[in-house]
Amino acid sequence: MRRYLEEFIKRDLDKKMVLVSGPRQVGKTTLSRQLFGSYAYLNFDSGPDREMIRRLEWDRKAKLVIFDELHKMKNWKSWLKGVYDTEGIPPAILVTGSARLDLYRRGGDSMAGRFFSYRLHPLSVREIRDYLHEKPEDVVHQLLRLGGFPEPYLGKDEEAARRWRRTHIDTIIRQDILDLEKIRDLKSVEILIDLLRMRVGTPISMNSLADDLQVSPHTVGHWLRILEQLCVIFPVRPYHRNIARSLLKAPKYYFYDVGDVKDDLGARLENLVATALLRELHLIEDTTGKKTALHYLRDKEKHEVDFLAVTDGRPVLMAEVKSGDDSFERSLFHFKRYFPTVRAVQAVLGLKRRKSSEGVEMTAVHEFLDELEF
Repeated sequence: MRRYLEEFIKRDLDKKMVLVSGPRQVGKTTLSRQLFGSYAYLNFDSGPDREMIRRLEWDRKAKLVIFDELHKMKNWKSWLKGVYDTEGIPPAILVTGSARLDLYRRGGDSMAGRFFSYRLHPLSVREIRDYLHEKPEDVVHQLLRLGGFPEPYLGKDEEAARRWRRTHIDTIIRQDILDLEKIRDLKSVEILIDLLRMRVGTPISMNSLADDLQVSPHTVGHWLRILEQLCVIFPVRPYHRNIARSLLKAPKYYFYDVGDVKDDLGARLENLVATALLRELHLIEDTTGKKTALHYLRDKEKHEVDFLAVTDGRPVLMAEVKSGDDSFERSLFHFKRYFPTVRAVQAVLGLKRRKSSEGVEMTAVHEFLDELEF
C-alpha cells in the first residue's frame, strides 16, 4: 500500500538526508522500501548489516540507502554526519526510527542543515480512500473497530487486531522503554496505560494518577513523557494566548492507536478525530516549516470544545465531536464570538445531512475527516 508521505520524501531525498520517525510498526520500513526499485536496506539490529554499516560497505550503485534502527549505534549522529559530508548524495540516504530519532529531530545540533524530517502516522480516512478505494463512511467504522495501524487494519480481523495490539504494547513496555531509560517499575507503567485508556478525552490530573499508582506526581509526569516519546500517547493542552499558562493546566491524552482506547464509542471517535488532526498538523510542519499545535478550549464557565487547531500561532479550526447527537453544541457558538474568522465544525457520526447555523457547520464525521485540511 502506498503512503501519504512518499512523494514528499522522494522530493527531499534529492537534496538532503531524510529522517522518518513514528510509532513502532506504523509502516516506516515498508514505506522506505517502496520509494525506489533499487535500494540498500541495512538494519542495525542485524549482525551482518551492523558490520556492513561499520565498515562502510553498502552498495553505492543503489539509488537509496536505508539505515534502520541506526540510533542504537554509539555516536550515530557524528557517524552519519561524516558519511554525508564525505560522500554526499547519491545514493540518497534515509534513516528510520522512533523515539530516539524523533528526540534527535527536535534537538538538531551537529547535523543541522543536512536533513529534512517527517513523522509517519497511522492510516487515515483520506489515505485509505485514496489508496485502497474504500468508502469514507466504511473506513471510519473500520478504524473504530480495528485501529489505524497497517497490519490490523489491512487484516480486517478484530480478534487478530486485539492479539496484535497486546503484543505491540508488550514490546513497547518490555523493550522500547528500556531502550530509553532503565525503569524498574514497568508494571506500573503498564497500569498507567490502562488508566489512560479509561480517561481519553478528559483532563488528566497528575495527582489523581499518582494516587492510583502510589507514586509521586513527578514520576507520573516522567512516565507520561516517555510514553509520548515512544508515540504511544500524545497530549492536547488547553488553549491560551499566554502559552506558559496553557502548559500549567490539565492536558488531555489520546492514543496514536485508536484501538487502544477503551470500548466506548464516544471516546474512540474523539480519539480518531484527534489523531487525524494531529497528522494534518504534523504534515504541515514537516512540509512547510510552519509551527502548529493542537489544543482544546475550556473557560471558567466550563464551556468546552474538543479541539482547536493552530498554525503559526493563529487558530484555524475548532471542532466538536459527537457520536450521535445532531443538535448544535452551544459551546461552539460561545467560542465563535471570540474567534469569528475561525472555522467551527461539529462532526457527528452517521449524520445524514449537513447543516449550519450562525457560522457553525455540522457535518458527518467521515466527510469531515475525508475533506480535512487547514
